[in-house]
Amino acid sequence: MLTFSAGEADILVCTTIIESGLDIPRVNTILIEDAQKFGLSQLYQLRGRVGRAGVQAHAWLFYPTTASGGVALTDEAQKRLRAIQEFTQLGSGYQLAMRDLEIRGAGDILGAEQSGQVNAIGFDLYTEMLEEAIREIKGQEIPQVDDTQIDLSLTAFIPADYILDLDQKMAAYRSVAAANSREELNQIEIDWSDRYGAIPKAGLQLLRMMELKQIAKKIGFSRIKVEGKQHVVLETPMEEPAWNLLKEKLPNHLKSRFVFSKGKVTVRGLGVLSADKQLESLIDWLSKMENALPMDN
Repeated sequence: MLTFSAGEADILVCTTIIESGLDIPRVNTILIEDAQKFGLSQLYQLRGRVGRAGVQAHAWLFYPTTASGGVALTDEAQKRLRAIQEFTQLGSGYQLAMRDLEIRGAGDILGAEQSGQVNAIGFDLYTEMLEEAIREIKGQEIPQVDDTQIDLSLTAFIPADYILDLDQKMAAYRSVAAANSREELNQIEIDWSDRYGAIPKAGLQLLRMMELKQIAKKIGFSRIKVEGKQHVVLETPMEEPAWNLLKEKLPNHLKSRFVFSKGKVTVRGLGVLSADKQLESLIDWLSKMENALPMDN
């Protein structure tokens, strides 16, 4: 090695020991035998031993062929060699690392199994699933609830003199109950206005109550009720770390009004307001918390 480094020999036959950082600027050519047996990071490091000065460098990678002249490589080996051929520009180490991750799989980081198939789902989806698993372990997962019960002193119904036909009224109730988004509720409001005229307050409150129900269910609250004369309670099976994620989306002046305890979140002082104000405030505040959810939720 010293003889070659001193320039007293023109050829060095060696093992992969040179990948550990050997720096001889005058070297401009490397020949790698059985390149298909090396990992992508090894090939990258070996190739980096040449071209360390202002002289054009060459890296020759040799691999076996079949008797008929075909390529005797596994699919993964072909992908590795194709990647090392593709990424030749300066600073391509990160792109190679990402390609290597896709080829080999990232493994089950959170479990005993250390093998994976990240290429089957894509790296972005893999990292999203990983973050979700970490949140679950930390207690940050937003729980799913079957339904949300709203127990506020609201006058929320379709008045008898607004939709006179009983069948049409029942159909209207069914459409409200079947709505799955605020957009659908908005469309129902438009349809009612076009068909039956201005919607009375009780009908509007019905739509707004269903909007609150949708939001509360989405962020893990199973029941909303008045407690005593001053507070409103949001019942939930979520853990405190999950609640902390939601609370971060609230304005700072509101955070102290929400008090978490096992099984519920108490909104202090909200109970002294009228039921209308309670409804509007909860829709506003819970909508802000909803922004803590991943976009696909």
